[in-house]
Amino acid sequence: MTISTPWGTPDDEIVYAEGVTFYRTPSHGGFWLDHERNAKLHPLLRESSGWYEEDCAWSKVVFTFPELFSEKDREAALATVKHWYPDAYEAITGVALRPGESLVKDERRFKKAHVDDWVVISAIRSDRHPGMVECAATGGGARPAIAERHYLVPENEYARSGRFGFVIDEARHAFRDGPDAMEVEPREEQEPGRERASREG
Repeated sequence: MTISTPWGTPDDEIVYAEGVTFYRTPSHGGFWLDHERNAKLHPLLRESSGWYEEDCAWSKVVFTFPELFSEKDREAALATVKHWYPDAYEAITGVALRPGESLVKDERRFKKAHVDDWVVISAIRSDRHPGMVECAATGGGARPAIAERHYLVPENEYARSGRFGFVIDEARHAFRDGPDAMEVEPREEQEPGRERASREG
């Protein structure tokens, strides 16, 4: 029987146990759980479709059925669940995650701490001001923004931007105003994305 996955027709599969199968396609992959196995996942982790993609959701399967996987897979899954599903992890285990243990919670803290600050959302190296970066910032890093300001930031300082954005220091970073505040249409800065969580098959 030909299986259809959310990512197309698979060209490879790994059966870990009855009802627990990993499928690979040319573009993506992930776990499929049958109804009985899917029902064993905590409601906060369960996908109604029974499909768990390989970037992050795979960790929910390994977290729930650790006996089927290697120690390396279990460790990677635990870290991934903490990073991307912290609310579920804390509810299931009763353990509160500390700063640095979850990217999702760390980003929430960052946004809360800087809700009233100007946070860069796009930037470009300046030709008019050597050694500087021309930055567009919005309140709290909001997208789309109601208001936007432009600043000049030293390149070496901007290079040390944190994972969740660069916070403007209005006392030090030069404010630029007017229609030519940015040299050209700014290049959108890459938002913090979910790094592919590796899983050893």
